[in-house]
Amino acid sequence: MISGVVITLLMHLPHFQKDLMSVHVWRQTQTQSNIDNFYEEDGNILNPRRNNRGEESGIFRMEFPLMQWLIAGLYSITGQSILVTRLFMFLTGLGCIWGMFAFLNAVFRDRQLASLGAWAFCFSPAFYYYMINPLPDVFALALGLNGIALVWGENGKLKYVGLGLISLATMCKLPFILFMAFSLQQGKNFMDWKTNWRQWILWGVFLIPPALWYAFVVPAWKGNGIVQGLMDNQVPFQQLGDYFLHNLISTVPELLVNYAGMPFFLTGLFFIWKQKKRLIDSPAFLLFASGLIAYFLFELNMIAKVHDYYLFPFYPALFLIITYGVKQFRISRLAWIRNILWLLLFILPLTAWLRMQTRWNPASPGFNPDLLTYKEQLRTAVPDTALCIAGNDESGYIFFYYIHKKGWAFQKNEPLEDQLKTWHLKGAKYLYSDSEEIDERARRAGLIDTLIQKQGSIRVYKLR
Repeated sequence: MISGVVITLLMHLPHFQKDLMSVHVWRQTQTQSNIDNFYEEDGNILNPRRNNRGEESGIFRMEFPLMQWLIAGLYSITGQSILVTRLFMFLTGLGCIWGMFAFLNAVFRDRQLASLGAWAFCFSPAFYYYMINPLPDVFALALGLNGIALVWGENGKLKYVGLGLISLATMCKLPFILFMAFSLQQGKNFMDWKTNWRQWILWGVFLIPPALWYAFVVPAWKGNGIVQGLMDNQVPFQQLGDYFLHNLISTVPELLVNYAGMPFFLTGLFFIWKQKKRLIDSPAFLLFASGLIAYFLFELNMIAKVHDYYLFPFYPALFLIITYGVKQFRISRLAWIRNILWLLLFILPLTAWLRMQTRWNPASPGFNPDLLTYKEQLRTAVPDTALCIAGNDESGYIFFYYIHKKGWAFQKNEPLEDQLKTWHLKGAKYLYSDSEEIDERARRAGLIDTLIQKQGSIRVYKLR
């Protein structure tokens, strides 16, 4: 496992000082903006703020922002830097790796086997990519994995610490409530109230904090498809089937498992089915598996083909199966099969790197590259305190993160002259635009005063 940590560190080193870019950069800039605003504006953990706020406070509460708040706290010591964020996330990723090792060791009682499973997890392509990106899902995964490891560990006194970590993981990302299934012990009948009433009460106690948080924040999530899932599905049934197959035959083997790890995954599935392993028949695993399936189907229209990090709660199940497959290779009486084991384990880092090498590419960042190229010039063009209109930006986060301003974001050339006038009346002083159509509308509305700066495709105007 230590060698896996060293190799993953070396693989990440070229990217630590790069700014945010690539797949799901919108979510990364949203999170990083929360961090910056905790540091710059308000250190109250209950008041995460976004930049696309108009003239208002920008307070917008979603997941409990513990990770964002902690990184902002580090800034008060180290200074504000994307490097600090990435280092914090890397350490969080190491916490995930340790948690996976501890969980697998608690299940199999075999440290070497658990180390091999943790090695494979290191080089899950999706985890490898997100490990140094500001994503609360990584933080929640670290809490959750270590929580279930403590719950299933040999030290019974630490069980309650583990449940506390799972509770905190749920606050930081709601889907990790599924990890609470591991509070059940092996061999117990979940539906037997007389046997499990203490477990039910324990669940209730540790679920109070996340229940209170989400009861507080969810009512403000207007138009959020995550909450409604398939209950507000706008996607044709045939397209849902396409999403399902894509995740099954592409996302799982390519991004979550790693192609070089698929022989272990398939072998593990086969032997679990063949041997009807009691471990998998335990109430905890059955409840966890049922919860994963229900969650996946409920959120399928939102997961679509792109939101691979929504599937992070699947990691314990996937790598339990993979580790069981590794075990079958390891105990084989055929030397050539054992040799294949070591070959596949050896090439896991290479296949992860090959899949993800095109990410963190400044030439193709996943948005208008001029925002990245001319970031410093765009940030210093006008005062940070000035309210701005900025776009095009479908995310509502990327443009404002790079220009380091607050105000109103637009997309798809949508704001008409009346809307631009309204924003101007509410306090907009400047316009950042990569759209000539919006520039012309602003001129016709009599809003343009002077062109302050032009950087590539982006123009900065002072408004009258």
